[in-house]
Amino acid sequence: MNGPAHGGPTTGEPDFMPTLRLVDTGASTGEDIFTGSSHWSPGGRVFGGQVLAQCVVAAQTTIDGRAIHSMHGYFLRPGAIDEPITFAVERIHDGRSFATRRVQAYQRGVPIFSMIASFQTPDTGVEHQDTMPLDVPDPESLPSAAELLAGIDHPVARHWAKRSIDVRHPGGPVFIEVTGERVAHQAVWLRVAGHLPDDPALHRAVLGYASDLSILEPIMRRHGLAWGTPGVKSASLDHAMWWHRDGRADDWVLYTQESPSAQSGRGLAIGRMFDRSGRLLTTVAQEGMLRVPGA
Repeated sequence: MNGPAHGGPTTGEPDFMPTLRLVDTGASTGEDIFTGSSHWSPGGRVFGGQVLAQCVVAAQTTIDGRAIHSMHGYFLRPGAIDEPITFAVERIHDGRSFATRRVQAYQRGVPIFSMIASFQTPDTGVEHQDTMPLDVPDPESLPSAAELLAGIDHPVARHWAKRSIDVRHPGGPVFIEVTGERVAHQAVWLRVAGHLPDDPALHRAVLGYASDLSILEPIMRRHGLAWGTPGVKSASLDHAMWWHRDGRADDWVLYTQESPSAQSGRGLAIGRMFDRSGRLLTTVAQEGMLRVPGA
């Protein structure tokens, strides 16, 4: 599903898109209720970015004419990919400019993810932003995960090579082993390997999906840990995201990431997404669990 190393994006619908089409089942408890499915993920657990994006879509469905600008969420329990997920949206507040929603994602009657999000009517005001790094190689000059992992018989290799979001590491990946410097920061290029409709709200949801893919890697890189390191266990604990400007998830996005601290089996990572012209699209913060055998 990854795009070619030196060409444009592939055509066709990304394979995670069906999971973002939720079914409205009514509002029997004063909430807006939706159900959704999951795509395959290693270990049979729901990918955190998927349920995050589904919650964004569910909340957006109850909003008229406003765009999501921030969300804060907690991953409460691992979800199972072979069971449907129920999304309950509570309409907390609708003001003149801002609207607030709370979304709970349930399986087997218990929440697996809880999110609160804010939406805003487009407005004008002062503007500034951080500058995108200029010393990062172009994505077309870098190999895709599918190319790097071709011929490697390993669960991590099969998983990353088949992802429908193309992720490329200018400083070397951390798939099977850590390549490049062991530092607590990195940058990755990413884009959906396919075409998305011209719907800004959908692109914001997909950027939310992608924000959970590699955000913990600066912590792992700093300590020489890879996704394929035997015995390493990781999980997203909480997630915060701010959308600053509209951008396309099916065009290249530079995702810069750094980790200011790791301790007590947890690590914090901060990320920023820029489009190729240098516009800052989002800021992300996540704390994750990272357990290492014998640590």
